[in-house]
Amino acid sequence: MMKKIIVLLLIFTGVQSTFAQKDAVIMEIDGKPVTKSEFLQIYLKNNPNPKFDKASLDEYVEMFTKFKLKVAEAEKLGYDTIPKLKKELDGYRKQLALPYLIDSVENQAMVAQAYDRIKNEVRASHMLIRVDANASPKDTLAAYNKIMALKARIEKGEDFAAVAKMKNGSEDPSAVSNGGDLGFFTAFQMVYPFEEKAYTTAIGQVSDPFRTRYGYHIVKVTDKRPSRGTIRVAHIMVSTGKDATNEAKGNAEKKINEIYDKLVAGEKWETLVSLHSDDANSVKKNGELPAFGSGTTQRMVPAFEDAAFALKEVGQYSKPVKTDFGYHIIKLLEWKEVSSFESMKKELQTKVNKDERSKKTQDAFVSKLKANYHYAYKGDKNLKWFNEHLDSTYYLGKWSADGQLKSNKVMFELNGVTADFTQQEFARYLEKNYRGIKRDENKAVVAKQYKSWEKAAILQYEESVLPTKYPEYKALLKEYHDGIILYEIMQDRVWNKAVKDTAGLRAYFNANQSKYTWQKRLDATVYECLNIDIAKSVSGMLKNDTINSKHVLEVINKDSELNLKVKMNKFDIAQTPYLATRNFSKGVNAAYEFEGKYYVVKVAAILEPGMKEFSEAKGMATSDYQNYLEATWIESLKNTHTVKVNQDVLYQIGN
Repeated sequence: MMKKIIVLLLIFTGVQSTFAQKDAVIMEIDGKPVTKSEFLQIYLKNNPNPKFDKASLDEYVEMFTKFKLKVAEAEKLGYDTIPKLKKELDGYRKQLALPYLIDSVENQAMVAQAYDRIKNEVRASHMLIRVDANASPKDTLAAYNKIMALKARIEKGEDFAAVAKMKNGSEDPSAVSNGGDLGFFTAFQMVYPFEEKAYTTAIGQVSDPFRTRYGYHIVKVTDKRPSRGTIRVAHIMVSTGKDATNEAKGNAEKKINEIYDKLVAGEKWETLVSLHSDDANSVKKNGELPAFGSGTTQRMVPAFEDAAFALKEVGQYSKPVKTDFGYHIIKLLEWKEVSSFESMKKELQTKVNKDERSKKTQDAFVSKLKANYHYAYKGDKNLKWFNEHLDSTYYLGKWSADGQLKSNKVMFELNGVTADFTQQEFARYLEKNYRGIKRDENKAVVAKQYKSWEKAAILQYEESVLPTKYPEYKALLKEYHDGIILYEIMQDRVWNKAVKDTAGLRAYFNANQSKYTWQKRLDATVYECLNIDIAKSVSGMLKNDTINSKHVLEVINKDSELNLKVKMNKFDIAQTPYLATRNFSKGVNAAYEFEGKYYVVKVAAILEPGMKEFSEAKGMATSDYQNYLEATWIESLKNTHTVKVNQDVLYQIGN
């Protein structure tokens, strides 16, 4: 859902608003004010280089008004009361509140710890037994016993990798190929509980079982080393599919070796990337990949990383390297050692605030809240009822206080508030939070659960007052609220409607068919040749009508996979650069050169411009129909909602 919201709004980027006590109203939607600060905050986020002239402001107000009209309609129709959307917003509310619910001193300690770990990498293998975070006690216990059984086998001398790979071993799918070996990693590249266990387990030792959101793990630490830093590389890749045959793998290996020989012979890297690399995402960047290594979330498979970090000079390239994805030649572009703490501190702070490790600082924060809000505990005598009435059904999730608990005494007081901290509230917490609780004496179970509830209740109270304490948090929460309901109503009124309304879509297509035409096309087979001699050979072979493209490939690529590529399609001439500047006739056309490659084009038919059939234009027509539906919907909203813009305030916004 996060990506969906970002499509609609440029979410919080650290821009802090100035909220005056009396904030001028810049516009009203159905009488509801939009303040100057709210408008300005969103305007600045959507305009990195803002202009405050009349034309720019008028243009943005038009777009902003459409946005607000959609939100107003969604609220009018009760979208913000839909249970799934309320639940979704509650989830984001908790995420957004997290940075405000931590102790700053403890938080800085976590930042320092993260930096220390970025400077030092750990290599570990693991086994996983999956269990859902909300699994029943029975399933949780079964998973725990299973991981303990695997650990026992290791302790008796069995090989870790062999046990991980076995049929009833690790439930991490990658274990079949890697034996559980995760290679080297550093801070933020694993979930925090996993990272914590790896960094605190000695080399050669196997950890006790621990739980993450994925299930139970054991970790064996195999090595630790100083960080190798961050690296940028480019690569040439010859891919092999997951199910590639031995013949295909052999051809790929032969091809990468031929490319390597050409590099050694002096051919340009950029040329070979353009001609031969199968990584479509990096070809246009001369093979460049995102930076990876310490301090980044980007990781590569170990064989690739090791080959990359083995390069010592910028511009140096590796011999062919095999990975699960195929074969690579890697070229070093840049290497950086770990930056100083001061230069990384801000980035690390952001990561810590978003990471699970921030939860560790909450105990200290709760203690400070208790002091600031004059906490008063009243629980001992009021816990007695729970000690007496909790029974074995609790561990099965069947216990309830309804009909039994007659009183509603206060358990504690915070900031003068008592209504949220009563026996009934604690009872509801007990009913919902039974999973994972080990059977014990009632008094011990109740005391443990009370401690958890009290912490949760205090944090929930603080979360409830955050909008009054932090205006920037309130504004951000409003953006998420608007983004969620806006996305949902757009789905219903525009996006999904255009897809489902087949009759309306076809009627729209029929009324606008002149928009959907084919340009001049070639129904052709294109032979992309390495050089002019090969192009001439291909032309000669094609004069024999009994020879097909498969035969041409077999002959021309007998000695090298680099010699020839063949493409068969109906090509839009104007949209295909190597066809756009040529005139073609039916049959085999003369060889020609374009951007260093040589082409022979065999034309089966020249397709003149014409109207597209509905099936051929459906994708584009659907997009246009969505725009049409949105435009007509906006016009109807302007007639059902009132909009008032205070232009005096608007045009002074840059002052």
